[in-house]
Amino acid sequence: MATAVRMCSRTLRNIYGLNNVQFPQQSLNSLRCMSQEASKSSDQKSQDQPSEDDTNEAVKALEEEKTKLMEKLEDVQDKYKRSLAETENVRNRMQKQINDAKLFGIQGFCKDLLEVADILSKANESVPKDEVTNGNPHLKNLFEGLTMTETQLTKVFTRNGLEMINPAEGVKFDPNIHEALFEQPVPDKEPGTVAVVTKVGYKLHNRTIRPALVGVFKAA
Repeated sequence: MATAVRMCSRTLRNIYGLNNVQFPQQSLNSLRCMSQEASKSSDQKSQDQPSEDDTNEAVKALEEEKTKLMEKLEDVQDKYKRSLAETENVRNRMQKQINDAKLFGIQGFCKDLLEVADILSKANESVPKDEVTNGNPHLKNLFEGLTMTETQLTKVFTRNGLEMINPAEGVKFDPNIHEALFEQPVPDKEPGTVAVVTKVGYKLHNRTIRPALVGVFKAA
């Protein structure tokens, strides 16, 4: 920069014929100071500008930070989805328990009524049918009352989802709704089928609350 000032000074002297003119020392010193300050300012600007290596490191650091943040975001999203799924499962289980409570809340009461139904059935079976005539009005009225009561009780059971399990002979034995009390060998009957029903069973909304007690055929 000082060289440029001197060259500029010579050029001006040549142009304006000032070769023999002596400039004050103070002016020359001022020019030199200005030149030095301009040089320092240029050097400072060069130092302030980041190098290419620094820029690359900064970009690399930002990319690593972005990768970490994306991993954290994916982890949070995964946990959030799992939490939603678990909440939905809990809600479904609670809803099922509520529905089951509505359907099967009367199960204990139904079991108690089954004993009443058994007694009515036995009472009807014990009445001799040949004596139920107009000549015996008291027995006839009693039998008709028992029959109507049993019929009405059966309608109440059906209305509340209670179904009778009374398998016919030859029906395949099902351990889910039948309970075998004994096995009976009969040559012409298929083994593993129902031979006789000793006590009817019941289902409440397709749930067995009392299996039918049966005898089963076996191979002779």
